Amino acid sequence: MIDRPVTPDDFSAIAEFLADDEWHLFGRPSRVGMADVTAWLAGLELSSDTRLFEEDGRIVALGWVEKHDDTGMAIGIVHRERRGRGLGSALVDRNEERLRALGARRVHAVTLAPDVAAEPLLTGRGYREVRRFWEMTIELGADPPPEPRLPDGLRIEPFSSELAGGFHAALEEAFGDHWEFQPTPFEEWWERQTRKPDHDPSLWFLVRSEDDVVAATRNDPERSGGGWIGAIGVRRAWRGRGLAKALLLHSFGEFHRRGQRRVGLGVDSENATGATKVYESVGMVVDSEQVVWEKELE
Repeated sequence: MIDRPVTPDDFSAIAEFLADDEWHLFGRPSRVGMADVTAWLAGLELSSDTRLFEEDGRIVALGWVEKHDDTGMAIGIVHRERRGRGLGSALVDRNEERLRALGARRVHAVTLAPDVAAEPLLTGRGYREVRRFWEMTIELGADPPPEPRLPDGLRIEPFSSELAGGFHAALEEAFGDHWEFQPTPFEEWWERQTRKPDHDPSLWFLVRSEDDVVAATRNDPERSGGGWIGAIGVRRAWRGRGLAKALLLHSFGEFHRRGQRRVGLGVDSENATGATKVYESVGMVVDSEQVVWEKELE
């Protein structure tokens, strides 16, 4: 068995590996593709943040980590036919070792909810379940979605560099109520966005009241087999006025115009701002679920 870091040449095979895993777990065709793998891995230090096991030229296990402030995120997938051979434990060990080296004080391991083998592996190594996240989706029909409606004095505008500071500030305030929120300075946020291989601010929109940005959505051209609402938020004082719903419908309309008929987003299942109800109100449904497991690193 070969144990090595991931290289960009592996991205296509990794997409197939992950799609096969999702098909098995969810019992439906996977939506994972090259766009997802590129978004997840292209910004990592592949030589040290990723690990791949292959046997007879096929990927049999894969893992990677990211660090945000003092918390690391860890991913590990083992092919169903290769479980019980210590590969899952090896990935957990590698991920924890790398995150310690990066200075992380704790780790969040993320698994797909139907992966029942993950629970005994992780709880046996000191992890506990702390959160569940949903991917919610909508299938758009042949006709464009309804036009958004906003209160008088408000308007939806495309993103522009002149409004970048207000756009960032609106999302930072909106997400300040979310679980595990960690504020990001504008310069760091902007550098992270522009470094993405599919960076496309023509898909970003905002709501303005006179000169103030009061709500914003940052969308990605393709994730999980369709258009993607990467982040959407409304400043606290402006909630309850239909701004998030208007931005969603506007985004659906733009994706529809570009030929995308499926749109998705990720949301905390325990979201305290009522986001899931807003998403349901525009026709989105829960498509899949992820589990977050936490462990303090010594």
